[in-house]
Amino acid sequence: MESLSTIHTLLSNTVWLFFLAVGSWGVYRGIRGADVDGNYLGSVAIGQILIYVQAILGVLLWFGGADRPLDGFMHWLYGAFSLVFLPFVYLVWLRGDDSNQAQWVLGFAMLFMFGIVLRSISTGV
Repeated sequence: MESLSTIHTLLSNTVWLFFLAVGSWGVYRGIRGADVDGNYLGSVAIGQILIYVQAILGVLLWFGGADRPLDGFMHWLYGAFSLVFLPFVYLVWLRGDDSNQAQWVLGFAMLFMFGIVLRSISTGV
């Protein structure tokens, strides 16, 4: 269980760095007037997959009886929000749009996820 907790902790650092990098890249692409392309959408999908893996590890830790987060409810709430936010933005808000405006929205959504992940980490420590 200790190694699973270590992986969960290290993956959280990877996730916030990934969202910061992809969000910054998205805003840069928006400034340059680029539309959303497959490379950027692939990066968004990888970020979402990382969140799903992180959630699975968290659930396994919870069922395994690991030490609970200090602010457990908020940690779980941020985790649940992270699972649905990017799919909501793409499927409901953008509805598959790939314009420059959508690039701005996705870039800022990734930067927002960067903040959510950092906040989740602070409630889980």
